[in-house]
Amino acid sequence: MKILPNKIALLVLHILACKAAWTQLSSTSISSPDKKIRINVSLDPAQQAFYTITYNNETVLEPSKLGVKRQDADFSTGLSLVSSSAIEKVTDSYQLVSGKRTKNQYLANKKIFHFRNAGNDAIDVIFQVSNDGVAFRYYFPSTSKDVKTITSEATTFHFPTAAKGWLQPAQVAKSGWEQSNPAYEEHYQQAINVGTPSTYGAGWVYPALFQYKNTWVLLTEASMDGKYCASRLSSESPNGEYSLAFPDSREVISENGLLPTSTLPFASPWRIITIGSLKTIAESTLGTDLAAPATAMNRSFIKPGKASWSWINSKDDFIIYPEQKKYIDFAAEMNWQYCLVDADWDKKIGYDKIKELADYAKTKNVGLLLWYNSAGNWNTVKYTPKGLLLTHESRVKEFSRLKEMGIKGVKIDFFGGDGRSVIQYYIDILKDAAQFDLMVNFHGATLPRGWNRTYPHLMTTEAIRGFEMVTFGQQDADMQPTHCTMLPFTRNAFDPMDFTPMNLFKIPTKVQRKTSSGFELALAVLFVSGIQHFAESPEGMAHVPNDVKQFLRDLPTQWDDVRFIDGFPGKYVILARKSGSKWYISGINAENTAKDISLDLSSFGKKKATLITDGAEPLTFATEKNITGKTKQLTLKPSGGFVMILE
Repeated sequence: MKILPNKIALLVLHILACKAAWTQLSSTSISSPDKKIRINVSLDPAQQAFYTITYNNETVLEPSKLGVKRQDADFSTGLSLVSSSAIEKVTDSYQLVSGKRTKNQYLANKKIFHFRNAGNDAIDVIFQVSNDGVAFRYYFPSTSKDVKTITSEATTFHFPTAAKGWLQPAQVAKSGWEQSNPAYEEHYQQAINVGTPSTYGAGWVYPALFQYKNTWVLLTEASMDGKYCASRLSSESPNGEYSLAFPDSREVISENGLLPTSTLPFASPWRIITIGSLKTIAESTLGTDLAAPATAMNRSFIKPGKASWSWINSKDDFIIYPEQKKYIDFAAEMNWQYCLVDADWDKKIGYDKIKELADYAKTKNVGLLLWYNSAGNWNTVKYTPKGLLLTHESRVKEFSRLKEMGIKGVKIDFFGGDGRSVIQYYIDILKDAAQFDLMVNFHGATLPRGWNRTYPHLMTTEAIRGFEMVTFGQQDADMQPTHCTMLPFTRNAFDPMDFTPMNLFKIPTKVQRKTSSGFELALAVLFVSGIQHFAESPEGMAHVPNDVKQFLRDLPTQWDDVRFIDGFPGKYVILARKSGSKWYISGINAENTAKDISLDLSSFGKKKATLITDGAEPLTFATEKNITGKTKQLTLKPSGGFVMILE
């Protein structure tokens, strides 16, 4: 076919017009208070909304889609930008019971983009941009008593193709042991090319970490209120563009309980994009900054602490009265606040003897925590107590009994996924537990997404491939060093994590631990959990020197501040945490070669320090006291670690 010159000219003009429409039509922007982060929002020729993010004038997210689809209306295309609000300053101050910083401040610039779809229905996109990242959410401002259902989001995160990801694959629903997946318990894949399909085809879970040149980006979400399902990143990400995906249809605990539903007005959770250096990622609190404020409740029973726990060492057969009494004595001897009694306690010990144990623990200033199986029919796990928490009425009955027995908290295991009905189930449990002064620990669970701010009695959540997996198999033991050095930048960046760390002597199985004792001790400071369940036995602690024992007795249960010193995900990490007037510096090395480090002590304003690190022989420690001077040189052994107390 012959194309005439005038037609070529018209084609060129059409292409130029389309390009102009993309770059100019309805384009508007918002920046962070320090001007380093900038968001541009625009409509393309098909009237789909996009956003682009630059950091220090370099693009870190290329044009990424905005929009949602409701059952009754499409807000993904055919949009028009009616108006946008003036930029408004947003400030917030709040305190966390458990987290990496007790007192937190949030400052951001806010701008609302008012869109209408082809049917003239309204949707707002609300952006808040702080110095450490971007948050946005969708809001339907209309009023309606009709229940609306969101079927999907058009939201994407489009990274440059040269970016790398540190991503955990989502587990397939109804897979795994006793069909108990998904549980956020896979190893993170490290430094993979964006665009790599997820391992099981079920997507990637939050938090999702990316690196582009010298800029790091961490994706997550917050403000889950039970009306929305939890989301994840899509399995496929062509050209580095990750779509926001909803859970598998099997991740429900009631019929039609998967998708977001609500009357209007209706807001989605916040989509959170933390942006900056590794220091930004390690010190940011965006995951709780954007969570809903704490609910009104009695807080006098909420007491962070450290716990002994028999199951991690002696497993199922020793959930018996004498063993639990021994671990209560262990907690008392170590000045730890709690002892956790795990699965099948109702059969192997019984309520009456548990009450007796609780009374005995009270005389030792130790509180008792009890395990529960969350499950109804969504998996085949046999452990008990099972089925006692499924309804409000049954929870009231059980929680009332526990309060009368003097139980301080519950560990609830094996949840059904990320569908809306499961998210609502978590929240219902939290609300009812608060009425009976019970602290909560979720296991076999989803990422809590800032719930520890909204519900301060949520002390911790598993949602991690934790130390129990190390006790089960050598492969996990071999991978533990690199796994642990990544978690402060990913899973534990915002939310408390029940990794159950710190086995100081030996694993009482055939598994050979590959981390040093100094590495394990460092995890007690590196990992944040409202109640830290330690993976050590009385027999193992008997091999630990007295100065290390005393360190663990005195170790704080809350942190006032955090400071990133150095590190790289999967290789090594050094953090400092503050409690009162003291700083605790903790570091681990995942690599196969020793690492020489220099610590600048002058910035902490302290006069002396104590260092505990690995001894010359395996399974030993070396302690150096009364360290003075502005710097301290030390060598981290392969898979080794240290803690330092500055006062």
